[in-house]
Amino acid sequence: MKTISKKGENENGTANRMNNRVGILLVISLTFVMIFSAVTGATVAQENKKMTRKEKEAAWRAERLKKRAEEKAEEMRNDSIEFLQTIEAIKEGSWALEASSITFDNGVTRFVTPSTNFLSMNEGTGVVQTAFDNSNIYSPNGIGGVTLEGRITGEEVNMDNDGNVTYNYTIMGPQLSATVNIVISGYSNQATATVSPNFSSNDMTMSGSIYPYSSAGIFEGTTGY
Repeated sequence: MKTISKKGENENGTANRMNNRVGILLVISLTFVMIFSAVTGATVAQENKKMTRKEKEAAWRAERLKKRAEEKAEEMRNDSIEFLQTIEAIKEGSWALEASSITFDNGVTRFVTPSTNFLSMNEGTGVVQTAFDNSNIYSPNGIGGVTLEGRITGEEVNMDNDGNVTYNYTIMGPQLSATVNIVISGYSNQATATVSPNFSSNDMTMSGSIYPYSSAGIFEGTTGY
């Protein structure tokens, strides 16, 4: 019969306790590692998610900038085409400036209908017409304003380094005449025209767009002058 000494029992007990402690420490360590890994993984995933969102935002901004640049380039191309058409129409003496607003000497601006408020030139004849919404007031042209028609003299065209064009001439009608000074904004068909009647100092400025006469949508009232 084998006997075990007290010393052996104590050693075995100590070893068992140590093994238990080591096991507990291993479990705690593994648990800590698992928790740390989970937290780290979640943080990395969240950071990756943030980066993805930032990248998406950056891509969205870049796409917007690209779209704006394309729209601006298209606008510039259209302006260039309209500018070339305007210059060609002036050279051919066949154009119309359709006014969207008229400003008078006293500073009052009226927004008007382009089709009935215009300057034009075609086949050597020029027209200056106004038509305001005053249906209850008598007007010489029958549409609320005045229509001056006559021959063109003293034409002068100049362009500066920025592409701004000045175009001056005089229109001579049977009873009235006026000096017209047009400024066309650089490389576009946008223009302002100052009309100065030779019989008075009541100037007016017509602002709008110039088109070839063949494509203009203008309506001429009764010519009274």
